[in-house]
Amino acid sequence: MFRRSKSDATASSAASAVVKEGGKGRATPTRKEAEAARRARAKGPQNKKEAARLQRRRRAEANVRMREGMRTGDDRYLPARDKGPVRRFVRDFVDARLCMAELLLPMLVVILVTGAFAPQASSGLWAATILVILLDTSWLVFRLRRELSRRFSDRSTKGAVLYGAMRSIQLRWIRMPKAQVKLGARLPERY
Repeated sequence: MFRRSKSDATASSAASAVVKEGGKGRATPTRKEAEAARRARAKGPQNKKEAARLQRRRRAEANVRMREGMRTGDDRYLPARDKGPVRRFVRDFVDARLCMAELLLPMLVVILVTGAFAPQASSGLWAATILVILLDTSWLVFRLRRELSRRFSDRSTKGAVLYGAMRSIQLRWIRMPKAQVKLGARLPERY
């Protein structure tokens, strides 16, 4: 009396075989299956060596994903100081131009070597280097402030200029996140 007829059973199995648009593409597990899977996950590996090996492997995979995300500039993997469209714009703005401040470290080596042979030339070179870096950094700060106020007038740009100045000091090939634009590239209007 309360049993399903065979025609009802075939209709319900045919309905369950149809995959919904936007669905997960598989059947929901029964409670028994879900609990068994949860117990198996909670149990984990049987010995400590295997558990440690599994944990090391997972940590290494997470580190690889994080490094790759940092290299590509993916916002999910960036530290808080590098996240957001304002900081992305500042990175691209600084990376699109050759900054004299990034040449400071190589120039210091040249000045040090020159100081061993010609101390007067070394001090003159040192003064010229500092003057050029100050002028270039001042020009960078002026242009960066102007662009930030023009493009991001509705957002907070607190600390963005100092962030750009600090990035300009680093050698281009050791900057993190890596430069996403080439030298001399034109930046898009939207960020």
